[in-house]
Amino acid sequence: MPSYRTVWRWHFYAGVFAIPFVILLASTGSIYLFRPQIEAWIDRPYDGLADAGAPAPPSRQVEAALAAVPGSMLRAYELPKTPTSAARVIVAKGGEATRVYVHPATLRVLHQVREEDRFMRVLFRLHGELLLGNRGSNLVEIAASWTIVLLLTGLFLWWPREGQGLAGVAYPRLGAGGRVFWRDVHAVTGVWISSLALFLLLTGLPWAKFWGEYFKAARRVTGTAAAQQDWTTGRPPRAESDEGEHAGHSGMSKGSGPARPQDLSGLDRVVAAVRPLGLAPPVLVSPPSRREKNWTAKTDAANRPLRVNLVLDGATGAVLAREDFKDRHVLDRIVGTGIAAHEGQLFGWPNQVLGLLTALGLVTLSVSALVLWWRRRAAGVLGAPEPAAQGPASIGLGLAVLLLALYLPLFGATLLAVRLLEGLVLRRIPAVRTWLGLAAPGGAVT
Repeated sequence: MPSYRTVWRWHFYAGVFAIPFVILLASTGSIYLFRPQIEAWIDRPYDGLADAGAPAPPSRQVEAALAAVPGSMLRAYELPKTPTSAARVIVAKGGEATRVYVHPATLRVLHQVREEDRFMRVLFRLHGELLLGNRGSNLVEIAASWTIVLLLTGLFLWWPREGQGLAGVAYPRLGAGGRVFWRDVHAVTGVWISSLALFLLLTGLPWAKFWGEYFKAARRVTGTAAAQQDWTTGRPPRAESDEGEHAGHSGMSKGSGPARPQDLSGLDRVVAAVRPLGLAPPVLVSPPSRREKNWTAKTDAANRPLRVNLVLDGATGAVLAREDFKDRHVLDRIVGTGIAAHEGQLFGWPNQVLGLLTALGLVTLSVSALVLWWRRRAAGVLGAPEPAAQGPASIGLGLAVLLLALYLPLFGATLLAVRLLEGLVLRRIPAVRTWLGLAAPGGAVT
């Protein structure tokens, strides 16, 4: 069993690194939870359009969108949600995707915007990669890994000892004042939201560049790999990012880009076949890629268990293949369900509220930790807890660290790097050693 002080030091140093990221990710994640409502509000000028007659065929709507972006090709056509909604047509030019809003009856182009410039796409990249691409994704993954350590060590520190009552454990002593009040706010908030926060952290890992590729490699080794997974890992190359986070699973061959159909009337037949199926919106219809001859349609519903992928014959509109969520590998269903819950879309508004409360709890944890640190630190030092006296190594702690490092490889790598830096450099510089609260070489372990 590791000593209380040893775990406290781990908890402290993990917090020093992770807390700024926790506040940022909790804030951006809170907004992203309400993506459907926010996007509906942003797009409100293009829904509820004045009726100007019968809608034109989808192929004509696409032609209007292509004319608005000269030299572009059809990437996907989104079925209008209602008869008075503008058609959303995603076109691509030079690896860059543009969403064009077309009046379904008059064919007037109402608006166009680069997919990557849409507000929720910018927020998605800020939340997942700090707007820094795959390097930012790796940094977020490291922060998430150390936040997991932060929560686990926090639970160890919170665990009731020596007959401690429920006060300060299950509920805060609000009238205690001072440091006891802030300690209780920190500890009690942590215990109530830790399981939910761990769930959010773990379900966010499949998006991360390094962990996502690590997961893919493990699936290849175990023979459980999917032909095409339903989520991206990190930031895809530009040619794959034309549909933002949804690129790569709309029936388009990786890196090939769709060829402009010679006859867009195939779209009319496909849309006519897909519309009566009542698939969960948004429903995207995509043309054949250079390597394929058939059209594809898919629902891109945020509640991923509702998603369906279809392959259709453009000449007849016949459905050649259908894949429902239940048809996917069990790992894909587990990850997909977790992602839907992570985004607050699995079970409606209660899911959003639960995610928001968890995010607010994480911010409360961070703020209370900063207050506690500021109140207890001595002038001129970082304020780390004193090192524990050197004793026998804890087998349990070593095994826990090994398991975490295997599951979270960037945690293991950064832990090793920090320990090497500490042992070879930081402990040997007296001023730095004193400020960080490290033991002298040969002294107590951290």
